[in-house]
Amino acid sequence: MTLMATYARLPVAFVRGEGVWLYDSDGRAYLDALAGIAVCGLGHAHPAVTRAIQEQAGHLIHTSNLYRVPLQEALGERLCRLSGLDAAFFCNSGAEANEAAIKLARLYGHQRGVAEPKILVFSQAFHGRTLAALTATGNFRIQEGFGPLVSGFVRVPYGDLAAARAALAADPAIVAVLAEPIQGEGGVRPAPAGFLRGLRTLCDEHAALLMFDEVQTGIGRSGKFLAYQHEEGLLPDVLSLAKGLGNGVPIGALLARAPVAALFGPGKHGTTFGGGPLVCAAALAVLETMEAEDIPTQAAQQGQRLREHLQRRLGGHPLVEEIRGLGLMLGVVLRRKPERLVERALDAGLLINVTAERVIRLLPPLIIREAEIALLTDILSTLLEDES
Repeated sequence: MTLMATYARLPVAFVRGEGVWLYDSDGRAYLDALAGIAVCGLGHAHPAVTRAIQEQAGHLIHTSNLYRVPLQEALGERLCRLSGLDAAFFCNSGAEANEAAIKLARLYGHQRGVAEPKILVFSQAFHGRTLAALTATGNFRIQEGFGPLVSGFVRVPYGDLAAARAALAADPAIVAVLAEPIQGEGGVRPAPAGFLRGLRTLCDEHAALLMFDEVQTGIGRSGKFLAYQHEEGLLPDVLSLAKGLGNGVPIGALLARAPVAALFGPGKHGTTFGGGPLVCAAALAVLETMEAEDIPTQAAQQGQRLREHLQRRLGGHPLVEEIRGLGLMLGVVLRRKPERLVERALDAGLLINVTAERVIRLLPPLIIREAEIALLTDILSTLLEDES
């Protein structure tokens, strides 16, 4: 055994990709409705991203953050413009971005004179597998065996604004709220109407930071560049990003408003690899393409088409409870846990994922076309007919 058994890998190896398609070592094509778990938003082997990586690799891959990295500065400027926030810190993953957010919240709490600051988090959340992010995550099954977990978190039901209000009123040590605008691993659960704005109001009333985890929902996935932008005028204090930012190149980012960002002075946080020239060149190519081709709007339109196709074919299916989500982040909620659905989809040439035990999570590349949406729906509908 040369690899640790941390994944239940499917019996396939991909050697090439193009757009929404992956090809295995035997040359068979698979429609990718997962996109590396919401990573390859522009599809596989996108020309602009490929070109940026090739060109930058021929110049400079790594220096370190002991020196200026002009591409990092350019990427930070673009992300701040697109998000409405003021400053960026770059790392290598979503979990790292959320760890940085947790550290920033604790710094903020100590600045306020709170000796043991706490963060309000939510049931069924997922924020990563590093120790603090794992504690913030609302999945007790994946926490099992890793205790003692990190202290300083208070959990309430997702979408329950009254519970959040009561928790903040009861505990003045809560200095931040961390929430996903759409829970991904938790079953593709969009925040109820008014919930995110209500959290903004509560945070303002209690001088707490509002922190959004958009690792999975960001970079056009929801039909807006960022999912919180579905609510006009809403702005968090802290934002974590990763996944779609690099289209497959590992990069994460933490963005914050200026007064909060200023808490991270030299020596307070850092990374060896984060924000290097290569990954920043790739991320800039992603963002330039997103803006030039208005990819978020395409995601909204194609997501609506996919939802309509699914509703037409599966809306009355006895096994289907609900179809939910935003943009090209959709969940088909089943009434029971499916039997080997992911494996049977693989055999049929479709890559999907089941999360929260009974939610088929669909995260195709944002460039998916009408014919591919129809094919995806046909295959999935046939599979569910067999399931019933």
